[in-house]
Amino acid sequence: MPKEYRTIQEVAGPLMMVKGVENVTYDELGEIELANGETRRCRVLEINGDTAMVQLFESSTGINLESSKVRFLGRTMELGVSEDMLGRVFDGLGRPIDGGPEILPEARRDINGLPMNPAARSYPQEFIQTGISAIDGLNTLVRGQKLPIFSASGLPHANLAAQIARQAKVRGTSEPFAVVFAAMGITFEESNFFVQSFKDTGAIDRTVMFVNLANDPAVERISTPRMALTAAEYLAFDKDMHVLVILTDITNYADALREISAARKEVPGRRGYPGYMYTDLASMYERAGRQKGKKGSITMIPILTMPEDDKTHPIPDLTGYITEGQIILSRDLYRKGVTPPIDVLPSLSRLKDKGIGEGKTRADHSNTLNQLFAAYARGKEAKELMVVLGEAALTDIDKIYAQFADAFEQEYVSQGYDTDRDIEETLNIGWKLLSMLPRAELKRIDDKYLDMYYGK
Repeated sequence: MPKEYRTIQEVAGPLMMVKGVENVTYDELGEIELANGETRRCRVLEINGDTAMVQLFESSTGINLESSKVRFLGRTMELGVSEDMLGRVFDGLGRPIDGGPEILPEARRDINGLPMNPAARSYPQEFIQTGISAIDGLNTLVRGQKLPIFSASGLPHANLAAQIARQAKVRGTSEPFAVVFAAMGITFEESNFFVQSFKDTGAIDRTVMFVNLANDPAVERISTPRMALTAAEYLAFDKDMHVLVILTDITNYADALREISAARKEVPGRRGYPGYMYTDLASMYERAGRQKGKKGSITMIPILTMPEDDKTHPIPDLTGYITEGQIILSRDLYRKGVTPPIDVLPSLSRLKDKGIGEGKTRADHSNTLNQLFAAYARGKEAKELMVVLGEAALTDIDKIYAQFADAFEQEYVSQGYDTDRDIEETLNIGWKLLSMLPRAELKRIDDKYLDMYYGK
């Protein structure tokens, strides 16, 4: 039986000091028993001699310093994992909230995981089809990659996340594929949208959901993504599944980190976020990947709303350093009614070349991808010129490029949230658009592909 302490010195917000403790370690879990028998959970943040500073998971209301008792449980935070988690919805601490039974765990895992040995990683190289042209065709997602979506407040990243979760698959294989979905600090409406969307399409059967609502405690927000990644590691490396992890919204996570750091009176870093935020984000993002000798893989799509649409803000900035590219959503495209409003020019997938080409997508993919980027960039320039100088100032070829840019946004990027295009359809739409341009302009495409597809 764990030893009980009645030596609570003070309670300040989510923090509590307990004196005279023995053999208590950092990150250990504890329980507080109130006078009326109610228990609340806490976690050790700091040990100084025989004094422990603990952080409460629930509110501190009603804790009486005289009559409340604290027990330390001798273990860190764990998640009981089993294949029965698929199809279920949990809160940020891993408790079922969908009205179903408790999970009978096959194993209990520390949610902080273990960092993957870099020498044991294998290189991401298999194509994942999301069914979204702007991603599959131009910023290809590869199995084992970390590809964040940079959004801004009011943009439909939730719809895009749900669409990717429903549609993502590895082609040509019958390998088991699962989605682990973690939502941090979202509203009840958003949470309901995700659950309903997965239920209506049947995608819930291969999905594990962890939901932390905006009114749940901030400290629970810190554990939500780690719970999700622990479930993902179990499914990927113990059950040989290919797992797509979607984390939304990393900005809420970082704000919770800042809140707790401020409560601990730590010295703030850039914009008030703690100096260790880079390390903290890396300890989550780097849990994605593939391991040598293991069949499964973890591919990660973190979603974050950039405060004030600023991609130099610490959260997108640090995320960009740790991950392999980014997909950026644009307010301008959203105003034009392009759905999803993916801005393909500043978006980037650093591993796209590894996942495309003969035997993966199609031999002409790399050539057409470069040509579409170049043509769209030139078309946008032509349109900007047209705004400044009027249409009369454009050459005939620039006018064609300007038309191309409009058609590209309307037909290639914009496809709605229910359309699932396979890669052949995406490539064919690309060829249809490139055929608007004179053949002599397509300098980035091999003649043999032009003969096969141009104008067809």
